[in-house]
Amino acid sequence: MLWSSYIKGFKLYLKLERSLSGNSIDAYLNDLNKLIQYFQSLNAEPKLNEITITHLKSFISWLNELGMLPSTQARVISGLKAFFAYLMIEDLISNDPTALLEAPKLSRKLPDTLNIYEINALIAAIDASKSDGMRNKAIIEVLYGCGLRVTELTELRISNVFDKIEFIKVIGKGNKERLVPIGSVALKLVNIYLNEVRVHANIKKGNEDFIFLNRFGAKLSRISIFNLIKSLAISAGIKKTISPHTLRHSFATHLIEGGADLRAVQEMLGHSSITTTEIYTHIDRDYLRDVITQFHPRA
Repeated sequence: MLWSSYIKGFKLYLKLERSLSGNSIDAYLNDLNKLIQYFQSLNAEPKLNEITITHLKSFISWLNELGMLPSTQARVISGLKAFFAYLMIEDLISNDPTALLEAPKLSRKLPDTLNIYEINALIAAIDASKSDGMRNKAIIEVLYGCGLRVTELTELRISNVFDKIEFIKVIGKGNKERLVPIGSVALKLVNIYLNEVRVHANIKKGNEDFIFLNRFGAKLSRISIFNLIKSLAISAGIKKTISPHTLRHSFATHLIEGGADLRAVQEMLGHSSITTTEIYTHIDRDYLRDVITQFHPRA
């Protein structure tokens, strides 16, 4: 982006005119950087005087889609308002696009998110002594550790697990492929399930490459995963209404709240606004791996 000189001026304004602390200034700049990341994800570089409220509303929708909490969205909007107010003071723009931009209502209902203690309780509720115990542990770890959709999990194949680089290849919506880092805990449990449990299964023809199988040796169904999550939530004493998507939403929320790069999270989730080509253009495998290692609670 060609905003560096304006950002430097904004930083000085916050320090000299508003006498903010270093931490507060960094928070403002980090929030502004999220808008820059959004435009980069679109391969767009609008000039400051070309940005409209429509751009900003789309940006907020993008944050919401990625799982950012309303309270954090409100803080980002506050940072943007401060930036554009500075630009107005300096006569660098003629109209403030944030003037009519409203913060999300903090009471707005969003998909339930599990905190790390609830994630741990969900996993602890699995009876490892049962024949499907190790499989179920691996399922929860992969859903939460990789942010997969339930269909992406049921379609996950042995041939698409790359142990050496700790990545899995996922087939998403529209048969689009993407590479997603898999944390060491999830990968370890997948390998234990494959090598110590699944290896003894009587596998139905045509299901040899699917990772997660039912007791009949066939690929697990979506409804089986939904029922598993519901049962575990009850056993763990979790009162929230959760589903497999709750784990995907928790994956994104925990990364974002921890400070992960939004484009990296977007790419790992497989959102349609990022093409397969752009995944390799903008962010390399090592960087995605580092994001998981640094920001995911169970990496």
